[in-house]
Amino acid sequence: MFTGIIETTGIIGSIIPTGSNISFSIYSSLAPELKPDQSVSHNGVCLTVETVQEDSYIVTAIAETLEKTNMGNWKKGDSVNLERCLRFDGRLDGHIVQGHVDCKGECLSWEEKNGSWEFRISFDKKFASLVIEKGSLSLNGISLTIYNVKTTEFTIAIIPYTFEHTNMQSLQPGDMVNLEFDMIGKYVNRINELKASK
Repeated sequence: MFTGIIETTGIIGSIIPTGSNISFSIYSSLAPELKPDQSVSHNGVCLTVETVQEDSYIVTAIAETLEKTNMGNWKKGDSVNLERCLRFDGRLDGHIVQGHVDCKGECLSWEEKNGSWEFRISFDKKFASLVIEKGSLSLNGISLTIYNVKTTEFTIAIIPYTFEHTNMQSLQPGDMVNLEFDMIGKYVNRINELKASK
């Protein structure tokens, strides 16, 4: 479980295909604090730490994860947003994020707005009922508030701190992003679906 508050970014080192899976080495200042079996969010994807070196660690994504997320597009040298799992003795500064990506979205455009940045993001229409005006979602692991909601797109505003401390600064039109919709909204949606099917 995560909060969508990014701690730092990491840099992708080696990329090692093993069958239908891919292992990634991640260089990060968090590495010395990690242990095998710990969960870390990578661009919103919950992955298990397998081995740890002094300045890097290794995680592996299975075929389903590679298909549902933008991990299949990762390249050596890319920056990824990192967050360790939620501690229950701390504040929940973002919102409840599982690290289970629902779908990929696409950056349609971005525009600087006098010190902040505005991004338009498209998504699959089948998730439209989970996207609400001023609601929360996780985009590449970042807890964000959305607005200008339409059937297949929404807008987010990025403040300078988030822009400087995440990989949003490298996001360009055409890039794919990982989207996880609000978990509470998904439960409510499921309850309503079951009621309607009776």
